[in-house]
Amino acid sequence: MLLQPVAHGVAQAAAQTPEELNLQKKMLAFLEGKAASWDGTLQAQIEPPNIKNQPKCENVEIFIPGRGATLRPTVTLGIRCLGPKPWVSYTQASIRIEGSYYITARPVRAGTTLSMQDLEQRNGDLLRLPRGTLIDPEQLVGYITRYRLNARKPIKASAIRSPLSIERGQMVYMEVRGVGFVARSEGKAMEDGEPGDHIQVRTASGQIVTATILDAHTVLIPM
Repeated sequence: MLLQPVAHGVAQAAAQTPEELNLQKKMLAFLEGKAASWDGTLQAQIEPPNIKNQPKCENVEIFIPGRGATLRPTVTLGIRCLGPKPWVSYTQASIRIEGSYYITARPVRAGTTLSMQDLEQRNGDLLRLPRGTLIDPEQLVGYITRYRLNARKPIKASAIRSPLSIERGQMVYMEVRGVGFVARSEGKAMEDGEPGDHIQVRTASGQIVTATILDAHTVLIPM
C-alpha cells in the first residue's frame, strides 16, 4: 500500500486507476473532516474497496453506517454512488489520532481543586482513551473532583465538576429579584447542577421550589 499525506496526518491505500485515486482522496477528505475536532494527528490505513465490477460513478458520497457514527480505531466506511447508476459498497479503515492528553500524577482525593501539579502529560492514540476522557488541561485545571481518582489514570468528564457548580445537599443562598430590590434567604439544594441549570431547592419552611443556578453558592428563584 502507498502512503498518501493529508492535512491532518497520514493514510494508506492502493490507487490503481484514476477513478480509484479520486475515490481514495474522497475517503481521506471524509476522515480528515471527522478528525478535525480532535487535537491530534490523523493516521488512517484504508483497505482498497472492491468496486471493480461496479458501474462507473460520477457522484460519490462517503459515510459511516449507523446513527451518530463517530471515529473509532476500526471503522467501516460506506461508499454510496448517487449516479448515474446507484450502488453501495463498503471497506474498512484502521485509524489513529496521535496527540497529547493528561493523566493523574498521583492519587487525588475527592473535593480536590485540580492544578497542573496533579496532572502528567502523555502522548498516544486519543481514540483508545476511555469514552468521556478530557484531554485539554483547560477542561481540568480549576475543576473539582467528585470522587477519589487513582494515580496514572485518564480523567473523565464525569469525575469532575465546575468550581461554579452546586452539589446535592449543599446549603445555598436563594435570591428573589424585583425592580429595585433583592431578597435573599437560605435553602438546601436537592440536586447537582451547573450554572444555568434548573434544580429543586428546599426552603427553610420545607417548601420545594425550582431555582436557576447562578454560581457555586447562589440560586435565583423566579417571581
